Amino acid sequence: MTKRVILLNDEPATLMSELMTMLRAAGFSVAPSDDEGRSAPLALIYGVVAGDRTNVIEALVRKATRRWPRVPVIACRLRAPDQEQSARRRLGNAVLKKLGFHLIVEEAAQLPALLHEIEGRDLQAELDEEEDEPMRVPDLPLPPALGADALRAAFALVAALHFADDLRHAAQITIERLAALVAADRWTYYAAQDEGEKTVLEPLLSLPREATGEPSISEAALLAASRIEPASEANRWAMPLLYGERVLGVIEVERAAAPLLAEEAELLAALAVPVAAAIARSVRVAEAERLSHTDDLTKLRNARFLRQYLIGEIKRARRYGSPVAALFLDLDDFKRVNDEHGHLVGSHVLMEMAAVILASVRDTDVVARYGGDEFVIILPETAAEQATRVAERVRTRIAGHIFTGGRGLRLRLTASFGVASFPQHAQSPQQLLACADAAMYEAKAARKDCVRVAAMAAASDAHSENHAA
Repeated sequence: MTKRVILLNDEPATLMSELMTMLRAAGFSVAPSDDEGRSAPLALIYGVVAGDRTNVIEALVRKATRRWPRVPVIACRLRAPDQEQSARRRLGNAVLKKLGFHLIVEEAAQLPALLHEIEGRDLQAELDEEEDEPMRVPDLPLPPALGADALRAAFALVAALHFADDLRHAAQITIERLAALVAADRWTYYAAQDEGEKTVLEPLLSLPREATGEPSISEAALLAASRIEPASEANRWAMPLLYGERVLGVIEVERAAAPLLAEEAELLAALAVPVAAAIARSVRVAEAERLSHTDDLTKLRNARFLRQYLIGEIKRARRYGSPVAALFLDLDDFKRVNDEHGHLVGSHVLMEMAAVILASVRDTDVVARYGGDEFVIILPETAAEQATRVAERVRTRIAGHIFTGGRGLRLRLTASFGVASFPQHAQSPQQLLACADAAMYEAKAARKDCVRVAAMAAASDAHSENHAA
């Protein structure tokens, strides 16, 4: 997945230079609007300054969206030196929306976390879906000769999809239930993503599962996605799942003994309508759940998500005998930043801190803002020794970073780290966080700006009560 972003403007030069430096430090490659790269960028970004002319912005956005019609366009507010004097010339959110922006970021420091969050998602399709008029409920032209058993199975499929909470779960329900309706050697579900003029497919699930690796993408599936109608090739038959004008995925049936009968193909085509609607709903539910798990300020995961995630991760670690590490970090003397420069600067520094941490860990690691100036990093399949090295790396990068606070300041900060791992130091999610928290307090008591590893014994009840809630 590309991490390239396009900047639509280059003025004012100083502010845009700061924005580019921040994005590159967060691990993104930054290209100008005339970039000739063949692949679509992750996002299009315009740096908004009070006093910008709307006709200029609209022209740039239109030109860019004609070239990359499915790429999200983000308005990022930049704070000019005379921001207070220019308040009356500030473009409101409603105006920016009318100019074609899908997302508006109030502070540039929020961008890295937001870009990490939208990576891999078809955000434009989600936004289009939100703006669409309510769809007319279609008729389901089931075959007239459908037997009672098949009718019950079709009803069970549609009913079961109401309990799907994400795309993979919905795909699994779909092909398992369809397999009970139509006999086949293999069923494959391809997830679809629009990339400009074409739809890209990715094998998501196959039953029976492939012995080695993922299934290849068949010609039938590609034809079904491009033509937006069922397609067949050799012993495969593929059916697109349509919601409005969007291809959500493709279901493929593979049967070597005999081709699909006309009534079987008719039944699958009829069921594609409620299946697509249910899958679109499950994606929206997953998005709503994601938003409830996101910290408003930093756009990192929040403590609510962290607790739920750790429960699942510890269960998985127990099953496969793998370790899980937690890093608990607290900024040193952060109150001084708020006292000397104000809470707005302090909030901006926390957003900058999120970008520094994200750029210092793996994509598979989870970074959460636990509360205030406390952050937690979860490292799956990582033992304490390796986690300590990661903590030292993050600590060094924080200490070497210059934080601007959104005001062009040059602030230096440090953080104290506590490291704990399952099963070496803790046996439960709550105990893992408590042990890492206790180790962090040891770092605070030592000399700050250092890393401490949890003791083998469990953390005290006091720490557990203070930080497990």
